[in-house]
Amino acid sequence: MKKVLIPTKLDTVAKELLEANGNYTVVQDDSTDLATLAAQNADTYALFVRSEKVTPEIIDALPALKVVIRAGAGYNTIDTKYARSKKIDVMNTPGANANAVAEEVIALMLADARHVVPADASTRAGKWEKKKFMGREVTGKTIGIVGLGAIGRLVAKRLSGFEVNVLAFDPVLSEEAAERLGVELLPLPELFAKSDYISLHLPENEHTRGIINADLLGQMKDGATLINCARAGVINEDDLRAAKAEKGLRFLNDVYAKDAEGEKSIADIADIMVPHLGASTKEANYNAARRSAEQLIDFDEKGVTSYIVNRDIPEGLDETYADLAFTIAKLTRTMIGADTKLSKIETSFYGDLRRFGSWLAVPVVCALSEEFDHSMDEKAAVDYLKDMGIDYGTREPDEAKGYGNAITVDLMASIDGDNLRRISARGTVTEGRLMVSRIGHFDGLYFEPKGNLALFTYADRPGVLSEIAGAMAAEGINIDDVRNPHDDTGERSIAILKVNQPVPEEVLVKVAKKIEALNCCAVSF
Repeated sequence: MKKVLIPTKLDTVAKELLEANGNYTVVQDDSTDLATLAAQNADTYALFVRSEKVTPEIIDALPALKVVIRAGAGYNTIDTKYARSKKIDVMNTPGANANAVAEEVIALMLADARHVVPADASTRAGKWEKKKFMGREVTGKTIGIVGLGAIGRLVAKRLSGFEVNVLAFDPVLSEEAAERLGVELLPLPELFAKSDYISLHLPENEHTRGIINADLLGQMKDGATLINCARAGVINEDDLRAAKAEKGLRFLNDVYAKDAEGEKSIADIADIMVPHLGASTKEANYNAARRSAEQLIDFDEKGVTSYIVNRDIPEGLDETYADLAFTIAKLTRTMIGADTKLSKIETSFYGDLRRFGSWLAVPVVCALSEEFDHSMDEKAAVDYLKDMGIDYGTREPDEAKGYGNAITVDLMASIDGDNLRRISARGTVTEGRLMVSRIGHFDGLYFEPKGNLALFTYADRPGVLSEIAGAMAAEGINIDDVRNPHDDTGERSIAILKVNQPVPEEVLVKVAKKIEALNCCAVSF
């Protein structure tokens, strides 16, 4: 019998399912601290947690531990790297709490629109302030949803009964999938400018941290409402503070830098703030508990590993090739356009990489969507793309071409209703360094995708490279390295510039206009 320790207030359905399976004995105790329980249950095989911290000390106290399951999505309270060093698999249950969070967004919108919280306090105090609490209706308003993952899609669905106009921003979702959801896809600035309510559903990472800043907040309508049930770090609080004072914005919040008692930095600007209640429903608790038990049983009996979040590099694969897959996908995504709606992804894995194609599909998807977790498996990656309305396929490699260990990523996107655009790139690893060997019809490039890059394609003619260099110099941008080959027809050229700083969009557009570029982009690695 395998012992499962549940040191948290989790629905008993997990215990019931595991014990009914007949292969597990379960200890569930939410009144004793985890350290004490670990000392008392050293033979624990699997540990189910919610917000409990699983530290190296806890892991060391459980020498028989093989699996940790977070009954929920976020797993930042678990030392996943230390767990992996001890050959312990860590899983989560993404989506189990999605409906609970989506309903919380609606609850916050309605509570604020009708002043439910202050009106309750006023009436309990014996007052009768009907005029003071004149509200507004959600029906007929324009709602902006930033991020259409599981929660964002459910928010859109729950809003359908209010007869609202739903706008959305998601860099991956296809136009066809958006149409099925009944939402209009827009660039982020336009969404902020048009929405009466904006609900955030972004992950927090190096790319999204502070993304809701003065530029976006300055686009908002006077009196509009911002709702954050995602992550605290996606908002620049000082910028929100200034914008709120200037525009009379409303701010409804459920997330904080730390889930703990104490003063909260946004207390002075939040019109409603609740203690991270998004997943705190009986139904969500039940779903997370049931999913945890089912995943453990499937893991043990069927070898299902889809939800392992600290997946190890497969034996025999150099981790550098995972970086290569991510980098080539990021490059092609940048070249095709960050806001262009993808319709299809094709990959080719050459040489020894062919047997790792399933594993390498994951960093490809991660490069295309910050929402997708890098630790998921190929099935989860393909399912995610399917939800976004994007086809994924792996081509059979032609080994006669002699590319060695190489990766090709092709992206196809809808430019308008009738036209598709395709961008393809191939890369390899040379002496431990990533190399991009081909972009479209420009072969034999062999440049290192590192630092800040600017790329321009144009109809070949003399003097263009000097025009680019002069335009860059005028903006105070120094060029460190250049690749400038023709394509296989000799009619077009590409200028790949490694520069000393990120190239601002306005500079990129100015240079592109000057040289009559066919395509241009800037990317940093």
